[in-house]
Amino acid sequence: MRILAAMSGGVDSAVAAARAVEAGHDVTGVHLALSRAGGTLRTGSRGCCTIEDAMDARRASDMLGIPFYVWDFSERFRDDVIDDFISEYQAGRTPNPCMRCNEKIKFAALLERAIELGFDAVCTGHYATLVDGENGLELHRASDNAKDQSYVLGVLTAEQLAHTYFPLGETPSKALVRAEAAERGLSVAQKPDSHDICFIPDGDTRGWLAEKVGAEQGEILDRNGDVVGSHDGAHAFTVGQRRGLKLGVPAPDGKPRFVLEVRPVSNTVVVGPKEALAIGEISGERHSWAGAAPTSSNFDCDVQIRAHSEPVPARATVAADGVTVVPAVPLDGVAPGQTAVLYVGTRVLGQFTIDRTVSAVPVDV
Repeated sequence: MRILAAMSGGVDSAVAAARAVEAGHDVTGVHLALSRAGGTLRTGSRGCCTIEDAMDARRASDMLGIPFYVWDFSERFRDDVIDDFISEYQAGRTPNPCMRCNEKIKFAALLERAIELGFDAVCTGHYATLVDGENGLELHRASDNAKDQSYVLGVLTAEQLAHTYFPLGETPSKALVRAEAAERGLSVAQKPDSHDICFIPDGDTRGWLAEKVGAEQGEILDRNGDVVGSHDGAHAFTVGQRRGLKLGVPAPDGKPRFVLEVRPVSNTVVVGPKEALAIGEISGERHSWAGAAPTSSNFDCDVQIRAHSEPVPARATVAADGVTVVPAVPLDGVAPGQTAVLYVGTRVLGQFTIDRTVSAVPVDV
């Protein structure tokens, strides 16, 4: 196949490209410039898409003997990922920018251009596997559960899966990938992984959002609507947060309180006991299927609400207005804006953005 290898400058994408070359494919490397004013250097695991990353990607391509290009996707990244991140926080939701980047950039904008240029597939260093199932191509978890990235790929559609290539999915561990990179003479063999939001390289999400959306004082309420404190901006709070609340009224039982809800319209934050974070039902309108859609409107599955959280057995219902999931045991600290990915065994069935949550605990608790 003609393969376009998306090369971030890290070890995973470099080894993925190397394996594509070794498999006999016609491979071209491409690095995505996602910022018009990208930083020069990384700081450990912080940052991404810096000039240093672009140079690391170029060196890896030179070692592999493949053509290499840098494509400017900064405008699309700003519109589809950064602006979406800001607007979601302004609406009181907790977005996942990595999901949006995979959905809108790596497997939409990049894939569209690749197909236009005659490439058969886009190759990435994601840890996930593709399986030919009875009803078409299926997305499955990687062999290494510790590095499995199928959750952040849950937004991919059947058409997109047909043009993707994940060479690392069957690799038993990340240590073997690093060892392989060293054997191949790739300079990124021991380069740290990126863990932070790439467009907030200093990790100060609260400060970054304050600059973008402004800070306005508001009230902190308990579950009964009583004022128990104040804040300098609702955008700075996320569901499940405990620290930094600065409450002026102690809880009746003396126990710590947690953020249960962020209400951007009234600029208020609702707090309550840890037990009230338990969620008994989630639902969302925006959904997609990673391959063939389920044949029944009601089915058993596992639901996962974070990239590295444990899947929970659940019952899903698909209707005209979206997907509703009732977990077998309550989910902890779920916020609107998060992505719920549905699995059947190791297979990714699909995903939806959580719009509504229903507490498993009565208000008077």
